[in-house]
Amino acid sequence: MRPMLIGAPAIEPVSLADAKSWLREDGGEEDELIQALIVAARMTLEAYTRRFFVTQSWRLVFDCWPSSVASTSTLHIPFAPFAGATEIRVFDANGIAQTLAGASYRAPPSTEGGRISFASAPPAPGRATDGIEIDFNVGYGALASDIPQPLHHAILSLVSHWREHRGDDGDEALPNSVAQLAAPFRRERLL
Repeated sequence: MRPMLIGAPAIEPVSLADAKSWLREDGGEEDELIQALIVAARMTLEAYTRRFFVTQSWRLVFDCWPSSVASTSTLHIPFAPFAGATEIRVFDANGIAQTLAGASYRAPPSTEGGRISFASAPPAPGRATDGIEIDFNVGYGALASDIPQPLHHAILSLVSHWREHRGDDGDEALPNSVAQLAAPFRRERLL
């Protein structure tokens, strides 16, 4: 399984204006730095929680179907929150993609990892490598207001911490207050 980001979030869950208000920053001299800290904080907290905050599109590439598909007709997607599959392609021996009909599988949204259940066994790929591509969306939603408020607050707190402590050689762990805000959303392991 090889994941690839194919559609980054269209917005950040915290706007530059919100961050500047939180930081009590009136000027524009540090706008570029603050915007970079917002992106870094989101990505750090997504990695910590093992969740994606704002809607984004991913692709999983497989050489062949995992054994779970053969035994249970179910494929687990280890990304959360799972919004749904958008397309599943299986490549034949000539490298031509065959798109599976949406009626042949079910991929319901889930606050945890996703699950694709097939009505019947999907076709085997005809090429030995990268024979299957599954496109799907993850995230709490397309709007900043869709993410849980504690995660919004954690991003602001982390931006503030990094801005105040830039260049300091210190503990690389998340500040305790940030970790406490994000802890209820942390997935302990991937499926």
